Amino acid sequence: MSFFSEFKEFAVKGNVVDLAVGVIIGGAFGKIVDSIVKDLIMPIVGKIFGGLDFSNYFILLSNPPADFKGPMTYEALSKAGVPMFAYGSFLTVLVNFIILAFIIFLMIKQINRLKREEAPAAPAEAPATPEDIQLLREIRDSLKR
Repeated sequence: MSFFSEFKEFAVKGNVVDLAVGVIIGGAFGKIVDSIVKDLIMPIVGKIFGGLDFSNYFILLSNPPADFKGPMTYEALSKAGVPMFAYGSFLTVLVNFIILAFIIFLMIKQINRLKREEAPAAPAEAPATPEDIQLLREIRDSLKR
């Protein structure tokens, strides 16, 4: 079998195609969750904690360069190469992860529930009695009479 035909057989198998679709949908879904966290949740959390831009919460680990004239924002300081402990960005990513994990948990829980509904447990049938055992039972029953 040639390399190309082996690759074609591999690529068109159901599992590979399903995985590719899952990765594409997962990437798009991740962007939706990123937007929900960044645009909807974190502004509310930032407002509760006294600031509007939660990503600008950081601690400087060293002073900015003497010739630095820009604003004291995370973006401007990181472009200037100032080391920072950016806990606001970390918290944003953490909230994003928690929401994504919770949504995936709910999806898996629903899928498992649907699988249980689809395949009701059929009662296990007793295995057929072998013929010699059946004959012995008939002999036993006739001797009892």
